[in-house]
Amino acid sequence: QENKSTWKEECSERDLHLPVSIPDVSSSPSTEFPADWSIKTRLLFMSSQPFTWAEHLKAQEEAQGFAQHCRATSVNFPQSIQEPKLSTELRCAFQQSLIYWLHPSLPWLQLFPRIGADRKTAGKTSLWSCDETLQQVLMSEWSVSFTSLYNLLKAKLCPYFYVCTYQFTVLFRTAGLAGSDVITAVVSPTTRGLREAMRNEGIEFSLPLVEETRSKTQKNSETNLDTEVNRVSDDESFSWLEEMGVQDEIKKPDAISVKLCKEKNEVQVDHKPESVALVKGTNTFMLLNFLINCKSLVAAAGPQAGLPPTLLSPVAFRGATMQTLKARSINVKTPVHSCYNDIFSLEITGPVMPHCLHTLTMLLKSAQRGAFSAVLYTHEPTAVFNTKIERILNKETMCKDLTKCGLHLKTLDQLIQLPTLGKSSIRLLEMRDYAYTWKS
Repeated sequence: QENKSTWKEECSERDLHLPVSIPDVSSSPSTEFPADWSIKTRLLFMSSQPFTWAEHLKAQEEAQGFAQHCRATSVNFPQSIQEPKLSTELRCAFQQSLIYWLHPSLPWLQLFPRIGADRKTAGKTSLWSCDETLQQVLMSEWSVSFTSLYNLLKAKLCPYFYVCTYQFTVLFRTAGLAGSDVITAVVSPTTRGLREAMRNEGIEFSLPLVEETRSKTQKNSETNLDTEVNRVSDDESFSWLEEMGVQDEIKKPDAISVKLCKEKNEVQVDHKPESVALVKGTNTFMLLNFLINCKSLVAAAGPQAGLPPTLLSPVAFRGATMQTLKARSINVKTPVHSCYNDIFSLEITGPVMPHCLHTLTMLLKSAQRGAFSAVLYTHEPTAVFNTKIERILNKETMCKDLTKCGLHLKTLDQLIQLPTLGKSSIRLLEMRDYAYTWKS
């Protein structure tokens, strides 16, 4: 963790002058906020209470935090901690909450986010961009790590993980999470070419948002009328040409033209959130093999040429490297009427996954005495991962089967819920008197 510093040196004025009380929050107060399956790139917590408990962790506290993470130790805290700075348990749990696992690990390269990373690394070339043998070694190791993660997921020893490519991101979730009794994989954004390639490999998938739009449209009476007209067979549609004796001079639309017409709506959503694809059950294993063998998964040119996709996971897997999110506390004085008030901030940067966001809020709930606010910065291509899944399961059964997946039981209880945010994600989160409100 970095030391606290003045806002003039370390943080933008715009961020730190956001009020602790967030106006116009769209939700009603609740004891819990909905699961947010998007990846956050930055969290900015603010409170009237200092975050000194998150500063200058001792070597023993860091070591204990690492050990607690590796052993999946769950720590529970009282509603309010009187002296957070003196709480060794709190500081160890804070270190524990910042840990995530990554593959590949190349310290000199930015491995998240991958979409749009070319702009930041333009003009740079990698060591392996022209070395085919080295590229094959990297992909071979990546395939082993990817398969290891999927096997952990299948055994319910890993709750979920992300595959981040330079074009799209895939979220794999174990059976029991997000209201589904089977493994699910959500891919976004997609293109017609990617979807066709998946279909050619026999992978069955749905486009939830396209189907939702189509369903709403079909409720319109005019659309229903058009649908009935379209159901008329080709022979009936062109029977009037025969009566005129010109049927041979008019070319009927071939199968390809009809197919393209039907796919018009799909093509229009390429690269957009609406193109999100949902894969379920055994088809996720087929997706695994498809991604391992897909040559276009890796960029052929540019700064990311030859670089395998980034794997992000809450738990360890074969070939993974332990990483920690960066944290720093910042103290700011803001003008209020004729005086200045202290605003204390805690900034977390890095790939913040859903379990991490929830774990941090549990710690802050006790340490900040039930009063804090947060600005959440979302990696936009992943916001659509909150799209609802149809199937709903028995909550008690799901919790029982997932107790060994490495998550705190309260976090698990949140993540098994059916997604409710749709295409959006939580942007602002506030706790007041131990009750949450949020805005997406």
